[in-house]
Amino acid sequence: MAVKSIQYNQYTFDISYEILNPDAKVDLIILHGWGSNKNLMKQTFAPYMNGFRHIYIDLPGFGNSTCSCSMTTSDVARVVELFMIHINASKDIILGHSFGGKVALVLEPKVLVLVSSAGIYTPKSLKVQVKIALFKTFKVFGFSKLRSLFVAEDAKQLSEYMYQTFKNVVNEDFSHEFSGYEGKALLCWGKEDSATPVSSGEKIHQLIKDSTLEVYEGDHYFFMKNPEDISKKIEKTFLQTLGN
Repeated sequence: MAVKSIQYNQYTFDISYEILNPDAKVDLIILHGWGSNKNLMKQTFAPYMNGFRHIYIDLPGFGNSTCSCSMTTSDVARVVELFMIHINASKDIILGHSFGGKVALVLEPKVLVLVSSAGIYTPKSLKVQVKIALFKTFKVFGFSKLRSLFVAEDAKQLSEYMYQTFKNVVNEDFSHEFSGYEGKALLCWGKEDSATPVSSGEKIHQLIKDSTLEVYEGDHYFFMKNPEDISKKIEKTFLQTLGN
């Protein structure tokens, strides 16, 4: 594990990362989802795609990377982009799971690999809407310390900076950004995913002109049981871009 200090908007971010196959000529950036870290992604994909230089990154505020301000997805992508410049990494292939998929999209790689990506807004259930309304009412009367009773599981243990970031990114609709992506995309989804349903993958497939959608058995973390097949499809997708 190594750490690079990145300056962005007058803040310093210590970005933790690990590189495998350092002599490979093609870069594969791998970004984890919300609440996760680079180790989960490394455990999944490290045994495969040996022809690529794997770069595993802890996004700001996760794993061993620091974050001292609230951010948007675009802010996170800019920090990752500055980090990539520091280590002389190219945007050959970027894989992003869940929240990491939105970050990968903003970076506009040659090949975009979305694994159960976030970015398609789905309306909240009535139950969630009621919880939000109740929390806002309690907050008016000074009961904001009851936040843990109302916030999503993904946000309960977050620092104030990361909680604000969570609120910034959780309801973003990237439909316009997906439709504007001009590279080649591989979309991989879990059939039983309830966090980012397969209908989101189908919509992204419609929005990105040059995209392929692969659906697997499993939930939001289906990729952990299918790394070899996904890796072969990534290699095939990249080979299709050569000479273009």
